[in-house]
Amino acid sequence: MNVPSIEEAKQLLSEGETLSPGPWVNHSIFTAEAARNIAIHHRDIDPEIAYILGYLHDIGRRSGITDMRHIIDGYNFLTNKGYDDCARICLTHSFPLKNLDSFSGKNDCNDEEIDFINKYLDGINYSVYDELIQLCDALTTPKGVCLLEKRFVDMALRSGANELTILKWKATFEIKDKFEDVIGRSIYELLPGVEKNTFLNKS
Repeated sequence: MNVPSIEEAKQLLSEGETLSPGPWVNHSIFTAEAARNIAIHHRDIDPEIAYILGYLHDIGRRSGITDMRHIIDGYNFLTNKGYDDCARICLTHSFPLKNLDSFSGKNDCNDEEIDFINKYLDGINYSVYDELIQLCDALTTPKGVCLLEKRFVDMALRSGANELTILKWKATFEIKDKFEDVIGRSIYELLPGVEKNTFLNKS
């Protein structure tokens, strides 16, 4: 796959933090760690690639505080660097349900960008890497990994919910079930800190 090295990914995230510091940086790191921990037990996933994709899935936030716009900013940034597979994850990670109206937050993209994202998502079938980062993005806060249910409620309280929110949650649970069928165990067994971050830490 066309992705940067781990060293370059870390450099890009560090540069992004300098440009736009915020909780997204720790969230990205925990997403990467969760992706690698699951990938180690999955026959079809390279743990190093999973880590890199998780590390950079939110790299569009380097451009400042935005909502949906961060996915297109990340896509453009990594595409310009020649990392098409990594850029793809920037677009797909927010949409376990292929519908832009399911996004948790404000749609701050322009009409041309919205049209591009819609056509892009319609034109692909999600890979195991797309679904892995969708899952791990939903599992992680800036403090670590927690139960999906906690993350879903936190996001709904912070960003609101609509008629597609439950469908998006169901799609994410289906991804979780799919991974657990392959690895033969609960993903939570592979993710340190779940109990602490779910029941003790505030988000």
